Amino acid sequence: MNRKPLMIRGARQVGKSSTVRNLSKEFKYFIEINFDEQPQFSDLFAKNNSVIELCEQLLVLTNTPIVPGETLLFLDEIQSCIPAIGMLRYFYEKMPELHVICAGSLLEFALAELPSFGVGRVRSMFMYPLSFSEFLGALGETHLLSMLNKATVLKPLNELVHQRLIRFYKKFLIIGGMPEAVSTFISNGNILEVQKVLTDLLVAIEADFTKYKSRISSIRLLEVFRALAQQVGKKFTYSYPGASMNNVQIKECIELLRMAGLIHTVTHSSANGIPLGAEANMKKRKYLIFDTGIFQRLMGLDISVLLTSDEFETINKGHLAELHVGLELIKSASSYEKTELYYWQREALNSQAEVDYVCQWSTRIFPVEVKSGTKGSMQSLYLFLNEKKLEKGYRLSLENFSFIPQVDIYPLYAAFLLNQHPHTYL
Repeated sequence: MNRKPLMIRGARQVGKSSTVRNLSKEFKYFIEINFDEQPQFSDLFAKNNSVIELCEQLLVLTNTPIVPGETLLFLDEIQSCIPAIGMLRYFYEKMPELHVICAGSLLEFALAELPSFGVGRVRSMFMYPLSFSEFLGALGETHLLSMLNKATVLKPLNELVHQRLIRFYKKFLIIGGMPEAVSTFISNGNILEVQKVLTDLLVAIEADFTKYKSRISSIRLLEVFRALAQQVGKKFTYSYPGASMNNVQIKECIELLRMAGLIHTVTHSSANGIPLGAEANMKKRKYLIFDTGIFQRLMGLDISVLLTSDEFETINKGHLAELHVGLELIKSASSYEKTELYYWQREALNSQAEVDYVCQWSTRIFPVEVKSGTKGSMQSLYLFLNEKKLEKGYRLSLENFSFIPQVDIYPLYAAFLLNQHPHTYL
């Protein structure tokens, strides 16, 4: 069977390496090469050996057979060995039966420097922190997850089940999906211990800034990273308090943070037709921090209020809920392509309106409005539906599954189901 080498792309500490090691249990033989820890292997790839010769040398050096169909070859931190990235295409051409996986925490920076790394010969898979459904699975809540997956606006959940899911959802917002944070919570159930882990992760992330680009100081990257967090849920403005750079410098920092997988863009679209990107306005963008746990530590949010309050408006003005929904839309989409998010805003005189997310499923456009509690008008949503002559939109809130004319209501914790359920009740 012919297969392409798999390139796993994602931010640091999201579980790329551990996932591959877990997969290796399905193989008879496993070779792991970490180019950061084992730089001597870089010479093998740098000498432009053929794939056959390379495998022969790896066999000798690792004392591990390389048998197509039985051996998994894992090239970790591959960004530290550019020739290895270039050789991936030849694994596909010369040894397509061999399972080859590569990953790297700062891989995007290396790829940006390469004119081509084997288009059509290497398959990318994008990895993110755990989603809410994966969080439930990690906690062993398989029955609860099964009930959630079966729920629809026509068949809402039992109210006790709904309330149980809300409690898990609030914990998930605090813990986030970083594997170490989730693992710590599973081990002892102590959210204060999780906070310490998240602080450690945040320190490590910020320490990595020195590796992004030599001519941009880590202090400037940290400044922009924190400014982006302050403006989650709002159109980003470059004139934030304490800005020490001009717009061009800030844009360069934003691009580096995006490449590192630490932020995701939400771009304005006029949304008059598909694809949504055809009418995107790159000058109007919102940004999402890549994990809610990291976000709440970055912002210093009061987690006790989050756990006890029925409304999130007092916490970061509800933008935490909007952040969660955006991240879930990304995580629940195809992992084989980069998901782009869009929003819609009208800034006409005396007629302000904004829809948090505008999604394209199949050939249709659906607006998605996020409410942090159980209340709130939907004037913008209905205005969008009427103006664009669309049949249905979605409201995500702390309410149970239900529906009203033209709008399906989903609980916030069920945001991942939006990528599965569209069109069902049109």
